[in-house]
Amino acid sequence: MSRTKPAEVRFYVDADLLGLAHVLAGLRPDVTYPGDPGAVIHKRQRPPCPIVSPAVKDPEWIPEVARRGWLIITRDRHIQEHHLEIGAVRDHGARMVALTGEDARSVFAQLEVVMCRWRDIERCASEPPPFIHTATRTTMRRLPLG
Repeated sequence: MSRTKPAEVRFYVDADLLGLAHVLAGLRPDVTYPGDPGAVIHKRQRPPCPIVSPAVKDPEWIPEVARRGWLIITRDRHIQEHHLEIGAVRDHGARMVALTGEDARSVFAQLEVVMCRWRDIERCASEPPPFIHTATRTTMRRLPLG
């Protein structure tokens, strides 16, 4: 008889990447997203996400995700200009990777960015917070939090 074990969630995929979130969460037990009902993936039971809806706003979910130590994967072409989001990451000690540029337009293109940068993203999950890295298919850069 095979038993499931609890999954350790490490990655939170933001609501602006729900298509990508469904693909990744279907493959990995350590990935969750807003509204995730939970699932058994590779004999690991991922619990429902505490962020119950994609409609939950940044000021509510960023502190919760940061408190849990999860790495946020989001899409934001102009993250460097969004001072409130940068401040929330800094103030709450969050870890964030923002998919940027033309590479992140469609779900397939987002998947390509994530797969090309996955080893870098995994390393980021172990870095001390706070930080934001921007990711394209070919680059990964740390954004100053100012």
